[in-house]
Amino acid sequence: MPIGKLFNIEKGQLQSTKCTPGKFDFITAAKNWKTHDQYNHECEALIFAAAASGSLGRTHYVNGKFISSDLCFILTPKDKKKYPINLAFYHFVFNSFRSTIVTATKSGTSKESINQTNFKKYKLPYFDIKQQNFWIEKLKNTFTKKELLYSQLSHQQDLIQKLRQQILQEAIEGKLTADWRNKNPKVEPASEVLARIQAEKVQLIKDKKIKKQKSLPPITEKEKSFVLPEGWEWCRLSEFATHYVDCPHDTPKYQSKGFLCLRAPDVTENGLLIDTVRCVSNDEYEKRIRRLKPFKNDLVYIREGGRLGIAGLIDTDKPVCLGQRVMMLRFLDEGSAKYSLRFLNAPNTYNDIVGKTIGSASPHVNVRDIITHVLPVPPLTEQKAIVAKIEKLFSICNQLETQITRNQIHAEQLMKAVLKEAFSKNRDKSMGA
Repeated sequence: MPIGKLFNIEKGQLQSTKCTPGKFDFITAAKNWKTHDQYNHECEALIFAAAASGSLGRTHYVNGKFISSDLCFILTPKDKKKYPINLAFYHFVFNSFRSTIVTATKSGTSKESINQTNFKKYKLPYFDIKQQNFWIEKLKNTFTKKELLYSQLSHQQDLIQKLRQQILQEAIEGKLTADWRNKNPKVEPASEVLARIQAEKVQLIKDKKIKKQKSLPPITEKEKSFVLPEGWEWCRLSEFATHYVDCPHDTPKYQSKGFLCLRAPDVTENGLLIDTVRCVSNDEYEKRIRRLKPFKNDLVYIREGGRLGIAGLIDTDKPVCLGQRVMMLRFLDEGSAKYSLRFLNAPNTYNDIVGKTIGSASPHVNVRDIITHVLPVPPLTEQKAIVAKIEKLFSICNQLETQITRNQIHAEQLMKAVLKEAFSKNRDKSMGA
């Protein structure tokens, strides 16, 4: 039956930004409702999000005094005698058909919305009112079970995230590789690794490949947050890196093809999101690599904006340059780069650096606050052992998350199974009639 034949369709009136908190429900396209000091409806209705891209097609059920956003349609039964409607039941129907309704009725490209004419013509299955009343109880019971499952699964996801953070923290404190050190007592200490890095930097300065770095303050006892295992050393990040450079501060001129230009949204803890990386011309690329040309296994750190504090490794052999809001660090070898990645993404490191954020219009951390951050340096071979241990434990976490995702899909299928049964019974009855 066409939606327009089953429901009166009225457009909401209030802009979401003009909300005055009060005691009445203010229903918008968002998942969570607001309140308002006035109402213009006192009834049972469905509120359908018709003009909010991220929430398009979401349907709310309301029964009482309310006012609705102008981004929504208010649906009430049109002919209670000929087509009686249990709105609680059709709340489930609308949300079950959400994706197909949106696909069939939306218009616009840059800013999509539901075309009311198309919406009125869209056909939904109409159920006999006795069936609506019968199936709503089953749907409510199933929904309660699904929500309970989702709550438990969300809790499990939170625990896995906390486990990942604990793994990283124990890794950089040397706790994960305590057994490894007992089995490998004779390894090159970190002091010699740092001496080699310093020698490398002296040569790079002589070759005029990097500039002489400013002197660093000595590390205080307060900055040493735990007791180091034997063979480890404290140093500042710029002493562990062979190179570091901030991104050019002008906005790149992007184009559809050309050289990859890394921005903050492209960087994740697990590597680059290559599909999101924009491109620049050859001239723009050459301009942006004058200070330092990025290579595979260089580390990119987001030091500005909403994703500040996240580090990722360049994991492609393709030529890349730096866009905005990021800086780059290079290390002695791949093992040190991967160890530094894990260190920077560890919870205590993240909190310490992000805690130095300045600016309100454009929140950022100064490069010097990043490169002077103190880190624990293990022997080179132990750095590799730490990274291998983290990757093994993270792999187990990934398997657990995959199982949780499957369980979430199964929970969602509970609702679909009941609705499918309801539609099947409705069809059988119609055919029998």
